[in-house]
Amino acid sequence: MKKILPGLLFALMITATAAAAPSVNGSSGQINNPSADVLQEGKFAAGYYHLKDGGVGVLNFSPLHKLEVGIAGFRLDHSSNKTLINGKLELLPETVLTPGLAVGVEDIGDDRERTAYAVASKALPFGFRIHAGVGNGRYDGMFASLEKTLNPLSVITGNDTFPATTLIVEYDGKKMNYGARMSVLPGLKLDAGWRGQDHGMYFGASFTY
Repeated sequence: MKKILPGLLFALMITATAAAAPSVNGSSGQINNPSADVLQEGKFAAGYYHLKDGGVGVLNFSPLHKLEVGIAGFRLDHSSNKTLINGKLELLPETVLTPGLAVGVEDIGDDRERTAYAVASKALPFGFRIHAGVGNGRYDGMFASLEKTLNPLSVITGNDTFPATTLIVEYDGKKMNYGARMSVLPGLKLDAGWRGQDHGMYFGASFTY
């Protein structure tokens, strides 16, 4: 038992680390949904996602402890350019026994659709992690995500033939989305998947430092 417990705790940390990256809408999260994760103070994350009808560039930064701010610039083919200013504040950190909790606002300037939300995140055994929240605006009520990380024990076992990859299923208040996030190098993640209701395939990359 003493040998198993450290490995289990490490697996939970690997799961959370593999999932921490910008969402398509900017804030740290999954595909369209935010998570309770925020960047550590002084850290930044940058990313780009190619969408069915254009693309979005994302830049997040943590100027203060537990606070994440950022922008997401949408450049779509058949609509005017939109720039979302986002902010998220961690209220409670995630622990082995309790979920993390955060509140945030997407599109503070209401350039597209201002949305306030609260979200909780919790790592579970066997590489699973769950996120659930409520919000107005584009969430229109409840939203939720489930993640499953494959090979989270590669560092422990020495089997590093396949990078840690997180499979994502989410409901963003209006539709179901499906994706995968691969951690190829420290801080570097590749994303690909399908956003429902004809938003089509997406792929992209992000880097956290």
